[in-house]
Amino acid sequence: MAIKIQLPRLGWSMEEGKFLEWLKRDGDLVKEGEPLFTLESDKAAQEVEALDAGILSLCADSPKPGQIVQVGRVLGYLLAAGEPAPTSCDAALPPAASPGVPGPQPAAPTGSTERPAAAPAAAAPPREEVPASPRARRAAKQQNVDLSTLRPTGKGGRIRERDVLGARVATAATPGSVREVPLTPMRRTIASRMVHSLNNTAPVTLTCRCDATELVTLRTQLKTAGAPVVPGVTDIIAKITAGALLVHPMLTARWDPERLLLPNDIHIGVAVDTDAGLLVPVLRDVNTSSLTAIATVSRQLFESARAGRLGATDMQGGCFTITNLGGFGIEGFTPIINHPETAILGLGAIAYEAVALADGTLTSRRQMTLSLTFDHRILDGAPAARFLQTLRQRIEAPVAWLI
Repeated sequence: MAIKIQLPRLGWSMEEGKFLEWLKRDGDLVKEGEPLFTLESDKAAQEVEALDAGILSLCADSPKPGQIVQVGRVLGYLLAAGEPAPTSCDAALPPAASPGVPGPQPAAPTGSTERPAAAPAAAAPPREEVPASPRARRAAKQQNVDLSTLRPTGKGGRIRERDVLGARVATAATPGSVREVPLTPMRRTIASRMVHSLNNTAPVTLTCRCDATELVTLRTQLKTAGAPVVPGVTDIIAKITAGALLVHPMLTARWDPERLLLPNDIHIGVAVDTDAGLLVPVLRDVNTSSLTAIATVSRQLFESARAGRLGATDMQGGCFTITNLGGFGIEGFTPIINHPETAILGLGAIAYEAVALADGTLTSRRQMTLSLTFDHRILDGAPAARFLQTLRQRIEAPVAWLI
């Protein structure tokens, strides 16, 4: 009996996703648990595994790479050996294979593994030699843009997705016309979550200045000492923040209609800028992890995020988020809460400033701005201010709180 392959709902707000590619060809034998296709949804591109075994059968109306597909749509079928293939993904099937209800698992083919007749798979296009991110290659294919004609803006002369979309906009624009930039599913997801956060929280932002001299000195000492992985400023502050959250646990609470929910573990999300948009991978058990372990994991997560390999599970379970715009020279800003969390910490640029000492003399110290946005439904200004005060004190004397 043919089993439908349907687009799953991979996120709490997911209604559609961008189909990227099949990982098996039409007529291939598929085993249960094998990666079957790649889908972009919930701000991540991830492989979706087969829930059943059988021979993959694609239809004339199966989705093409780059096509936006609704949750629950039939993408293709898994067949038993010798079973006739449906001609359309909309073909009626017995109730056992109705949408959302997996049908019975077909018996794995025995004896000969010869495949039934199927349309020959198209030859794979030659691999581009132009340095480009995976998302840029997909966008170039969808928009019919020649990568060799683009000016790269990525590190090491790498073409990013924004370069492809920008070239498409420039080509389509005419004098006096309105330029159109296509909205990707990821951009739609980011926009939806930002609006959802603002509509479902009572956000208030507090800011304070912080002396980051000792923080920078600590990082320099670790670098000079030849640490296997040199932690970044965000890594160090994430570790310090985890300790402060243990002292002020209400900053990790989640709103529930009848009560507040406090997590047992301190998992902290860190915002990352990527070709496709803002992603927030989660560092787990930050309070019990060493600084070296945090730096190692964060580097791996950031590389996966920028390469488009981050899975949805890598961005789930956080109880607090940190976003750093200091590298862009931004001093202070108003970050938006990563709902359903209660608070988010924004880190500003670190710069030398003149500071007056107790005796009235002036000296030069490294200063930075901390911006804390919190949900006023869950806690008031004073508790949030006390958390920010604790955090500032620990950042100004980091060694004492990291040992």
